[in-house]
Order: sequence, then structure tokens, then C-alpha cells
Amino acid sequence: MTPEALAALHRRCFDTPRPWTSAEFAALLATDTVFLTGDLHAFALGRVVAGEAELLTLATDPDRRRAGLGRRCLQAFEAAARARDAQEAFLEVAADNGPAIALYRSAGWRTTGRRRDYYRSPDGQRIDAGIMGKSLA
Repeated sequence: MTPEALAALHRRCFDTPRPWTSAEFAALLATDTVFLTGDLHAFALGRVVAGEAELLTLATDPDRRRAGLGRRCLQAFEAAARARDAQEAFLEVAADNGPAIALYRSAGWRTTGRRRDYYRSPDGQRIDAGIMGKSLA
């Protein structure tokens, strides 16, 4: 996927005041620690540093949700992270994003912490992020 396609899908998936730009995706993908899994309908973007994987974002086309695409991207992210020798993985998820939290929990991820006021809604409201982790060993 091109950075432009990633940015377009990400914009459709997240209701944020400032969506990620194609330039931001291009800059991330230009680093040797970042990797991408998925296709035009769903993708996961992650990185591995010092044996720890971070799921930067997981996006599924709103018209294709509930079809297993997000789960497949998450599984592919975990496999790609293991292939890069990651032993642990973490992510941040908006505390009000029930469907994403349910997906992560069903895949064995557990809540490990919280970041207060991490996200901002379009109306300016601050939203906490749950930190979730999973052993990949």
C-alpha cells in the first residue's frame, strides 16, 4: 500500500481532529524498524525496538468490519513481530473504543496501564488510552 492509500483508509477509520498524513506514513515506513501487514481493506502498522513490538495503528475499512480482517491483521502483526525477535508487544487504544478492546482481549492481549488524556475527540474532549500488552514468546 502507498502512504497515500494508508492515510486515506486511516482517515475513514478514525474520528480524530488530525488524522495521520501520507507524509507521516511515508516517514514511518522509511525506517528499518517499522513494518506493515494487511491490504487495501485493513492494515496493521508496527515497529520492533530492542525486542519489544509496538502496534502503532490497526485500521479496518468501516464497510468491511466484522469480517475477520482486523483479527487477521493483528495475527500478521504478531507473526511479523516474532520474526523480528520481539518477545513482548504493546499498544494504546482509546478507552471508549469497545470493539477494538474486545478484539485485542479475544486475541490474548491484557490491559497493563493507562495514559490519561492521550487522545482528543473532534470536539476537543480528552480520552484516556488503555495500554495493552501481550507476550510473544
